[in-house]
Amino acid sequence: MKSKELLSYVKEGKLDSRFATIYGEENVSSQRERYLEAISEFISLYGNVEASLFSVPGRSELSGNHTDHNHGKVLAGSINLDIIAVATKTENGVITIKSKGFPEDVVDTNTYNAPRESDFFKSNALIAGMASAFSKRGLKIGGYTAYTTSNVFKGSGLSSSAAFEVMVGNMLNYFYNEGKVENVEIAKMAQFSENVFFGKPCGLMDQMACAVGGFVYIDFEDTTNPIIEKIPFDLSAKGYALCIVNTGGNHADLNDDYASVPKEMKSVAGYFGKDYLRQLDKDTVLSKTSELRQAVGDRAILRAIHFFNENERVEVQREALKSESISKFFDYVKKSGRSSFMYLQNVYTTKNVQEQGLSLALAITDSVLGEGDGAFRVHGGGFAGTIQAFVPFTQVEEYRASIDSAFGKGACHVLRIRPDGAIKVL
Repeated sequence: MKSKELLSYVKEGKLDSRFATIYGEENVSSQRERYLEAISEFISLYGNVEASLFSVPGRSELSGNHTDHNHGKVLAGSINLDIIAVATKTENGVITIKSKGFPEDVVDTNTYNAPRESDFFKSNALIAGMASAFSKRGLKIGGYTAYTTSNVFKGSGLSSSAAFEVMVGNMLNYFYNEGKVENVEIAKMAQFSENVFFGKPCGLMDQMACAVGGFVYIDFEDTTNPIIEKIPFDLSAKGYALCIVNTGGNHADLNDDYASVPKEMKSVAGYFGKDYLRQLDKDTVLSKTSELRQAVGDRAILRAIHFFNENERVEVQREALKSESISKFFDYVKKSGRSSFMYLQNVYTTKNVQEQGLSLALAITDSVLGEGDGAFRVHGGGFAGTIQAFVPFTQVEEYRASIDSAFGKGACHVLRIRPDGAIKVL
């Protein structure tokens, strides 16, 4: 329908039931206003043309902390924060995307079909990379014009960049391939785009979790063909919210901390002539503890132990979700968190031990939840940024107040695991 007609359609509440499914009943009104604002901005920029609505969620890693880079196992979930797009198909092969707060990106898919080093780490490279990936697979590509807005806040470990890549592919899928391309394939193409065109050697977890939706189990033993299983589990129906706490930590000068984790894990593997830890087992590593202490250091061994134990935990949690054993799932969330603190050691940086926002957030969460219901752990890469907590709905306001009093109003984001990944809303 035309964009002005679409504006009226949303304003009249005709998408409210769709919004309830995607975002939760309590968020219908705010999402209606958000979509209306996006459509209005699209109209002001591009006029009253045929338009469609799209959504791609951010993601939260639920278990498998720092395992994917060593071909490990991960449990992730899509969340009800997302990037949305209002878009119209064009006939000139040019993709134009205006994201709220950013300059317009314009990519001519007829000519921009190979990586350009000068565009590394620029969003237009991600767009060109997605179009190239579609083309290489024999899929149709073409132009479209889109306005996007996102509430997946950056620096949160919720994968705003992966959501953007998947969104580019999501629109190519529906505009030119009748929506027949599986979201798993779009995720793989998004990884290609980020690796080859954007210049960042990322793994596949972020893109996969954003694209597939719901709870997702991923085994990266074969990174070219990972095992992926979507698990139909409704966290909200069990009475729990997923809370992401933004501690406001400083991410500056943490590159070495992040890089040290895969580097040290791979140094243990390298001692045995392997490329990554998945090619080994814990008993083999522990049998050479004395030699490894001299060769790679104690922390590398501890991080390797975390990797092996975390892989086992992911499997237990996978089965717990499938059998709907929420208490067992939470038990292993806590074990994952303790392992990240004790063995992986990514809860604070040793460069500035006075700043331990994640440790403090975990302590406050422990104080509120105690040994009762729910669970908590570090979130994402760690060192600064965010933690996650599974909080009973009956304690959400108490928990939010405790967190916000320590880290500032709005520090606690109360989320849901949403069932859908990359979708066309209308």
